[in-house]
Amino acid sequence: MSETTLSALMQRGELFAVECPSRDVLKHVTSRWGVLVLVALLAGTHRFSDLRRKVGGVSEKMLAQTLQWLEGDGFVLRTAYPVVPPHVEYSLTPLGMEVGQRVEALADWIEGNLPAVMAARQRRTV
Repeated sequence: MSETTLSALMQRGELFAVECPSRDVLKHVTSRWGVLVLVALLAGTHRFSDLRRKVGGVSEKMLAQTLQWLEGDGFVLRTAYPVVPPHVEYSLTPLGMEVGQRVEALADWIEGNLPAVMAARQRRTV
């Protein structure tokens, strides 16, 4: 029998509830840039400029915002070194590694099934 106390529900999250904070986490992790940043950081620590090159098409503003969201959620560790010019590196926390592996599985599924998706799109436009 599962617990249904308010405390238990708050700890678990209720994704379908409008005000549940888990929705913001879902938005951060599954956004176009969130997925790509998490997958990129699975390969190791990156500087901002390296991430921007690796994640093609992301603006500086969106990359900065995405990194802030992911850092705020506890997925990304930002390390600033006191040198001139400033040197900042980004890496995944253990929690970030876990969620990164999950979104990487989704990204791999999409890549593996892209021919079928493209064929379905083509059939729809005919």
